[in-house]
Amino acid sequence: MQAEIITIGDEILIGQIVDTNSAFISKELNRIGVSVYQITSVQDDKEHILKSLYEAEENADIIVITGGLGPTKDDITKRTLAEYFNDTLVQSEAVLKNIEHLWETYIKKPLAQVNIDQALVPSKCQVLMNRFGSAPGMWLEKNDKVFISLPGVPYEMKALMENEVIPKLRKAYKFPFIKHITLLTYGLGESSLAERIEAWEDNLPNFMKLAYLPGLGRVRLRLSAKSMDKDLVETEMQKQIEVLLPQIEDIFAGYDTDDSLEALLGKQLTDLGKTLATAESCTGGKIAESFTAIPGASKYFKGSVVSYATEAKIEVLKIPRAVIDEHSVVSKEVAEAMAQSARDLFKTDYAIATTGNAGPDKGDSDAEVGTVFIAIATKNTVYSEEFNFGNHRKKVVRKAVNKAFEMLQKEILKK
Repeated sequence: MQAEIITIGDEILIGQIVDTNSAFISKELNRIGVSVYQITSVQDDKEHILKSLYEAEENADIIVITGGLGPTKDDITKRTLAEYFNDTLVQSEAVLKNIEHLWETYIKKPLAQVNIDQALVPSKCQVLMNRFGSAPGMWLEKNDKVFISLPGVPYEMKALMENEVIPKLRKAYKFPFIKHITLLTYGLGESSLAERIEAWEDNLPNFMKLAYLPGLGRVRLRLSAKSMDKDLVETEMQKQIEVLLPQIEDIFAGYDTDDSLEALLGKQLTDLGKTLATAESCTGGKIAESFTAIPGASKYFKGSVVSYATEAKIEVLKIPRAVIDEHSVVSKEVAEAMAQSARDLFKTDYAIATTGNAGPDKGDSDAEVGTVFIAIATKNTVYSEEFNFGNHRKKVVRKAVNKAFEMLQKEILKK
């Protein structure tokens, strides 16, 4: 069974907001065995919406629409749906009571007519009650296809998907079992990785497929299986993982359940009872930011010094000026001194340091743009590696962050 998602709103098409709704809806549908065939974004325009509805009906069994359900004149989804279904709008007493409750409880102002009009729904629809907002969800059926219209406000849409749409779909249909396992690899490019595991991939069963999800310095391998037989999927998935792992053991960083290596590193550090600090120059605190974005990071992440300017390296991290003058601020010696200083300052088990030239100019160093030194300090040693990550500033920084994670991962795994 296939679905299509239609997002309505000029704000998406002009780049004013990012469409996160489609990602959430896709995950929820996929979780119950519904494959998303296509995602379409359209203007707040009746003809454009109608055209997308006709096309979606040809493509999919389930059409999920978000947006265009507000009280203003440019929110035209309900009226357009009524036209598409050759229907009329009628007032839903249940929706009106919900709106009145929200206004009495939270808004504490008289209801305007535009708010009352939000209780109008196509007469053929089944109302999906929105407990967090005034725009109801709507479930309509035509030619054995289901059309589900949801508000565009993310928390309202999510609640309706979880509490109304998914249970209703489960009750109405029998879906196949879908399972995904994503493995995180570091340090080998997509083409080289594909070549390494080509024979394994060629021998996957026909209900299973592999997707490569490359990033800067990392590649995620997503293995997916889909079948009505859940036991078959579970058994074969485990079997294929056991065959794959020995082929990638040198670059395997873990299972990508949290979608980030930093989360995996945090768990490993916590389990080992170890701590980490950073001293960052060219990465500008992004390594620290990645760790502190994770709840509970204070258990293992103790602090960071963003010593962006040369003076900060000297005055805060106490790097001798003579070392900088002799070797340059972008050098192996400075990176290692930064890492050792951060570890001493925060009294941690590990420290990461970065110094480099992200561009577009050379700054305080003669090092070529893209040159980055990354150092790791432990209680017993300090060492660094030199890299050149190209000439695109944001890419240089992101690659440096990812490589720092990779180096720390390798150091932790030595224990």
